[in-house]
Amino acid sequence: MAARGQRLKQRRRSDYGFLLDYRTRWYVLDVLDFLYDSVVNAYLISHCSLHPTTSPQVGLVAHSSSDYFAPVSFPAVLDLGMRVTRLGNTSVTYEIGVFERAVEEVKAVGQFVHVFVDLKGAKPVPSEMAKPLREGLERLLVRDAQKSSL
Repeated sequence: MAARGQRLKQRRRSDYGFLLDYRTRWYVLDVLDFLYDSVVNAYLISHCSLHPTTSPQVGLVAHSSSDYFAPVSFPAVLDLGMRVTRLGNTSVTYEIGVFERAVEEVKAVGQFVHVFVDLKGAKPVPSEMAKPLREGLERLLVRDAQKSSL
């Protein structure tokens, strides 16, 4: 396994600033992007004052990727860990770790990039994301992540 894959495979729950309990559903297990979206949206709504239908800015997915290490099956309870590895003026890169309850080893590590746009017209945000959004994301920012992340 390449060095990057070995680093990611060493991830533990304690590497993530936000954890979400998630019960598997048999019809979404092959679509881990759905899991990634779930943990990101749960955090944005509960910690960044984002309301997808009424906030002036929303995040559009610009990129997502996954490194799979082991399968998860139905039924299972997962812990989805989230941290921010890059925070720009109008975009953010999240890293999501997928853990099965009571199992220490990570099952998958994903990357998810949002570019924030104006809700009306989906045009790029002119200067930077809203202050409450940025402040919430900064709480999960891992300062040395560019050296150790995806």
